[in-house]
Amino acid sequence: MTILKQILNFYINSSIHVALAVFSMSWITLKDFNLPYDANVLYFIFYASITGYNFVKYFGMAKFHHRSLTAWLKLIQMFSLVCFILMCYYGLKLQEKTMLYIAGFGLITFLYAIPFLPNRLFVDEQNNLRSITGLKVYVIALVWSGVTVFLPLLNANYPIGEDVIITGLQRFVFVIMLMLPFEIRDLRYDSLRLSTIPQQIGIKGTKIMGVLLGVLCFVLEFFKNEIQPGEVMALLVTTLILILFLMFSKKEQGKYYCSFWVEGLPILWLFFYLAIN
Repeated sequence: MTILKQILNFYINSSIHVALAVFSMSWITLKDFNLPYDANVLYFIFYASITGYNFVKYFGMAKFHHRSLTAWLKLIQMFSLVCFILMCYYGLKLQEKTMLYIAGFGLITFLYAIPFLPNRLFVDEQNNLRSITGLKVYVIALVWSGVTVFLPLLNANYPIGEDVIITGLQRFVFVIMLMLPFEIRDLRYDSLRLSTIPQQIGIKGTKIMGVLLGVLCFVLEFFKNEIQPGEVMALLVTTLILILFLMFSKKEQGKYYCSFWVEGLPILWLFFYLAIN
């Protein structure tokens, strides 16, 4: 059991789980618009997600403790390096316009972890995007929406029409909703000056907001020009499960409640999508 737990912890801490979630949403986008499986763009997204998330999570830790890194962190660094090389390999197979689009999100990821603006804009000494009051959840939702919806379609030369815009908005709303259990969990650790959603409207208000976002995400599906029953059903089931997880969220959560179960819902969404269709 100890070995299995160590493997699970590495799977989560090395961002493989969250990368699979991003990969799953990107594949769902391709299937939504009847596009073939694009290994190059999907594998690029997978390895870029691992690289980006590990950079954001461990940049400060490696910066200040590079001479005394623990064995697990060194392992994650080596793993991240391999993923970075693979990201570059698959990135070279993408279109030039796709790479220019990716550069924008790469810059956001960089600024999310690196100090770059005056102290007066931040709640702590980190001076990065994640420290700006009330901004973190919306930056994450914007990046996830841009990467999982517009990036695969751009590389496939798919026209950005009304249905694509609605899908992007849906994904933005869904990711905000997905973040709410994490926001509730982090109430114990977040500075009050961060003004997170639960800090502003309370846990009960956050749960009500999440339900409303879930309704909005589902209703938006019916504003599309092309509606497929399989897509609607997969979205409905996934949204209902996410609402249940949100309803049972609290400050004192189990170790894997958010980091494994909630974060794995996009993977479950893909499973439902493939099974129903």
